[in-house]
Amino acid sequence: MNLFTQKRNVLFIISFLFILTSSFAQTRQGTVKGFVYDKKTGEPMIYTNIIFVTTKYGVQTDINGYFSILLPAGSYTMLTTAVGYDTATITVNVLPDDVVTKKLFVSPRELQLQSVEISGRKTEKLTKINTGVTTITPRDLKLLPSTGGEPDVAQFLQVVPGVIFTGDQGGQLYIRGGSPAQTGILLDGVTIYNPFHSIGLFSVFETESIRNVEVYSAGFNAEYGNRTSAIVDVHTKDGNKNEISGILSVSPIMSRAMLEGPLLKSKKHSGSGITFLLYGKDFYLDKTSKPVYGMFGNVFENGLPYNFQDLYGKVTFSADNGSKLNIFAFNFNDDAKLASDSNTIGDFSWKSTGVGATFIVTPGSSSALIDGKFSYSKYDINFNQAPNPLPRTTGIDGFEAGINFTYYLPSYSELKYGIEVSGFHTLLSYVSAPGINATLENQSTLAGMYVMYRQNFGGKFIMEPSVRFEYYSDINVLRPEPRLGLKYNISNNVRLKFATGLYSQNIVSTKSDQDIVNFFTGFVQSPQEQIYNTSGNQVSSNIQTSYHVLGGVEVDLKKVELNLEPWFKSFPQLIEVNNYKIYPNDPDFISGSGNAYGIDLSAKYNENRIYLWGVLSYQVVTYTTIDATGAVQTYPPPFDRRINLNLVASYTGGSKHDWEFSARFNMGSPFPFTQTQGYYESLNSLPGGKLNGNILAENGILTTLLSNQINGGRLSYYHRLDVSAKKKFTLSKKSFLDVTAGITNVYNRDNIFYVNRTTNQEIYQLPFFPSVNVTWNF
Repeated sequence: MNLFTQKRNVLFIISFLFILTSSFAQTRQGTVKGFVYDKKTGEPMIYTNIIFVTTKYGVQTDINGYFSILLPAGSYTMLTTAVGYDTATITVNVLPDDVVTKKLFVSPRELQLQSVEISGRKTEKLTKINTGVTTITPRDLKLLPSTGGEPDVAQFLQVVPGVIFTGDQGGQLYIRGGSPAQTGILLDGVTIYNPFHSIGLFSVFETESIRNVEVYSAGFNAEYGNRTSAIVDVHTKDGNKNEISGILSVSPIMSRAMLEGPLLKSKKHSGSGITFLLYGKDFYLDKTSKPVYGMFGNVFENGLPYNFQDLYGKVTFSADNGSKLNIFAFNFNDDAKLASDSNTIGDFSWKSTGVGATFIVTPGSSSALIDGKFSYSKYDINFNQAPNPLPRTTGIDGFEAGINFTYYLPSYSELKYGIEVSGFHTLLSYVSAPGINATLENQSTLAGMYVMYRQNFGGKFIMEPSVRFEYYSDINVLRPEPRLGLKYNISNNVRLKFATGLYSQNIVSTKSDQDIVNFFTGFVQSPQEQIYNTSGNQVSSNIQTSYHVLGGVEVDLKKVELNLEPWFKSFPQLIEVNNYKIYPNDPDFISGSGNAYGIDLSAKYNENRIYLWGVLSYQVVTYTTIDATGAVQTYPPPFDRRINLNLVASYTGGSKHDWEFSARFNMGSPFPFTQTQGYYESLNSLPGGKLNGNILAENGILTTLLSNQINGGRLSYYHRLDVSAKKKFTLSKKSFLDVTAGITNVYNRDNIFYVNRTTNQEIYQLPFFPSVNVTWNF
């Protein structure tokens, strides 16, 4: 596609948007828009259904608690339905060409009305496609047994269909065949390059601060770009508008605190104001593993050298009409050591900082919702691993800005479009397998524009076409990426769905598929140099690409919700750092390819006091690249777990619902690894390959000789059972204690973390690990 054709396509999209939005503005109907809030805290109520009584009209709030709908002129009674909340009603009069703004406030209720809850969930199923989408709320996060009594997003994501978790220590999440660098993690619109700490059971996100999490495991629409596999979108709360509240939590492994409240309280219930939210976490297992847990085995006697600190702050300025401005900043850091017996064989640390702002504007004379963001973030990693004396370091920093326009249309339809601009700088210093030191540095600007239109046809058929244009300035590539989502409601209880699309990104990861322990992920951008693929041909553009196609069926059987999704992802172009670079003139990058396919079955039961969730996944992932001998090789990457099973159970007990018992069982088939073939003594050398010292007298470094077959072996099966019990003690009307006792790895399964290639010693994941946590809520 030439540049003229690309520009013509962009102009066509702009013209289409202008005509479409103009047609909406010319309608003779009236508009009812506004926000729904939690009456107690002032927090926006997301995905709340609003029904116009005795009519067929209805609408659902978005992530901001906002709704907008076109209605014929007349008088209506509005009714809200939300899980765990009383209904709110209000009367509204609609005039032709008029825009009416309303605010509704709903109060939490103690007695759950099951029929209303089912109605709320059913509406979303019937009006949104949701192929490959999992929505997570703070309540969901607390249903799982938590390590150390600390519920966390990282622990919940491990149960999400299609997600593979590589271990308690150093674990990363791989979503439906994609690596961590191919998954975009967003915190209030800002890219977080590594949200998971070295002890992989904890993330940088504070559970109590989360409004919701959306996981798009495949087939996501054009709203998201510059990632080729998946998206995890995390949104935090604004802060309590009415009073100071928070939590203080203490356990033998971590302390955390969160505080929120008004800085400038509104003089009226629905007026303007300023709120804040602040949280901090301190993880100190490196200090407590020996004295507290030393009796539970060698892993603790030698110490678990993990510690991290997280700090996040946010200030929200709210206007009378619902518009608001959020300003936030964060500082996350992590420090860990790799140990064999009592010897440290590696040091790993990273730090992530950022600052940004998001805004929401709802013009009084328009039904549109306008939102945008601007942010700057920086992420740096350092990794020293013996016996290699040269460290690996990497960093990425840059800005992101964007603005979106959303129109909510009748019958739960929607039009959304926007533009984004970002600029990044990357730096990587590493040592290739043959010992060549290399430094790669690059900077670029990325521009994106998208449009998404969802149309609901009579409650039976939903169509969601979207298209995104990505422009990569450093390599002068403009790439159109069409995407499509479909849903057909056979009945209220049986629904078919489908999604497909093209995706691209210019962020390249440097993980080596031959590493047993893979803490280090270097980041670079698509280079400007010539790159050749496994066939020896020069690639047409130096960006990574993918194609997704997935389907699914949703079935509701009385109280059981079933979801079956087969999926396929093709990665025709995977840009990789050349880890086999021997000479300085060898290319820094090569281009491989990959395929991933699988099927996920999820069954969920949620009735009264009982919650059950089971997920069974099967997947196959293969990569093709050039190996150390120069030959083309197809192999499974280190995260190719073919079978993954998760079973979750939760029971709420006590006459006051003040007891909660939870259990989770996870079983996974063996991960692949590259086997050790032998050892040799490598002599130290100076830059340029010259020998350093007397080769007859010098002692070299014992170096491992790996098998030519990449990941030709398999580790053992992984399985683990976790349990927890929580008791709530009410102190006052606004204050209570949660005391949680839990056990990770109940039957003390020896799950392999890695094998020391030099000593052949097996290092295991977390053993039998009891914990107690006390959390004060006020």
